[in-house]
Amino acid sequence: MTPYLLSILEGSLLVLQVGLASLVVAVVLGMAGALAKTSDRPMAVWVADVYATVIRGVPDLVLMLLLFYGGQMGLNALLEALGDWPAIEIDPFAAGVLTIGFIYGAYMTETFRGAILAIPKGQMEAAMAFGMRPWQVFWRITLPQMIRLALPGFTNNWLVLMKSTALVSLLGLQDMTYLAKQAGAAARGEITNAPLLFLAFAALLYLAMTSVSMWVLGWLEKKYSMGIRLERD
Repeated sequence: MTPYLLSILEGSLLVLQVGLASLVVAVVLGMAGALAKTSDRPMAVWVADVYATVIRGVPDLVLMLLLFYGGQMGLNALLEALGDWPAIEIDPFAAGVLTIGFIYGAYMTETFRGAILAIPKGQMEAAMAFGMRPWQVFWRITLPQMIRLALPGFTNNWLVLMKSTALVSLLGLQDMTYLAKQAGAAARGEITNAPLLFLAFAALLYLAMTSVSMWVLGWLEKKYSMGIRLERD
């Protein structure tokens, strides 16, 4: 039984790698989308609106399969049309990271947009009046306040993203879910209710990772809220 459990533990490292790398992609896309939606450029607003609406309206599983298999087929078709290019196989790890990051970038877009809109415009206008450049206004005025306001929604998005990493097993990656299913099938004749046992172990590992994440992000929320008096009804 121990080798199976160790194998699932090794799969948890892959889950963390995929989750953290996907988070970086999601944050970058979310920030770009939020800035686009709050800009005064109609085309940028339209593109960000379409991105957020389409991605949030289609199930994660459908998007992952569509982007992985459809994207690979489309890329190879394009290369074939351009000339005698060899077929390309997308690395499953990179595909999983980019797909999950692309999906949750849409959710981060709305989280960051809401945080930006919650900051009084007068503060940005005052900073501009003092001669600050737009990037200085964003770095010194908008971003510090946005972090505090976005952390609750960011935490929720991160937790859901972590759970969505289980979908990468569909792309051929041996994550915890895949290894738990394999261990359950292999030990079915040796251990009673083996599939249930190993899947429960994987579930506990997910719970441990999300619990630690909630504690860290809760600490950050308190840190960024220091000195802010919240008015309650």
